[in-house]
Amino acid sequence: MSRLPRGSTVRRDAGLYGYERALRRHGIETIAGVDEAGRGACAGPLVAAAAILPSGRAGIVPGLADSKLLTEKARERCYDQVVRRALSWSVVVVSEQECDRLGMHVANIEALRRAVALLDVAPSYVLTDGFPVDGLGVPGLAVWKGDRVAACIAAASVLAKVTRDRIMCELDREWPAYDFRTHKGYITEAHTAALREHGPCPAHRMRFVNVRRAAGLEPLAAVQNGSELATSEEPG
Repeated sequence: MSRLPRGSTVRRDAGLYGYERALRRHGIETIAGVDEAGRGACAGPLVAAAAILPSGRAGIVPGLADSKLLTEKARERCYDQVVRRALSWSVVVVSEQECDRLGMHVANIEALRRAVALLDVAPSYVLTDGFPVDGLGVPGLAVWKGDRVAACIAAASVLAKVTRDRIMCELDREWPAYDFRTHKGYITEAHTAALREHGPCPAHRMRFVNVRRAAGLEPLAAVQNGSELATSEEPG
């Protein structure tokens, strides 16, 4: 990943569209943001998304913010606006089985790459949330808390989060004992209690310590080293 073009600066008070404005001042118009949802969950798929917003008023999405800071209704409204306004957008769903096969970090990077590759408008620059993603074929920048400070990343976070939440509601109908509709596959007291009572279902990720314990399996060596830990937080 590269830096911003020489001479570019983004003020702390530049607002959600500051990164895009800074890049466009250097003639870079097609700027993709990418983000994922479900990385820290122990059930359900990983979902990644990419979005390119147009310049000017057409690219200003009313109410847009980091998806985790929005209510469910606000996310749905933003989702509709992003889909309507974006020059191009894409969503990639990585199954629980593929997450188990690849491991979460590799699955995450691969999903972000796929999301960019699926855009039907080729980006000239890519902004990623938090950590660099190589192999994108164009310059880019990893932005700390990018879903809170860069509009195209926030747009991608909304696409990924809404898509994944809808999937988790479908899984809730298939496996009602786990209440996936409420916690979306993240660890809560209720989810932990359901795992203890029923054991894991096919929607759970078997690389996670809590899931393997609920299944009566020994932790994987990689899990014991801390690479696949269950979490009670919802990182995205």
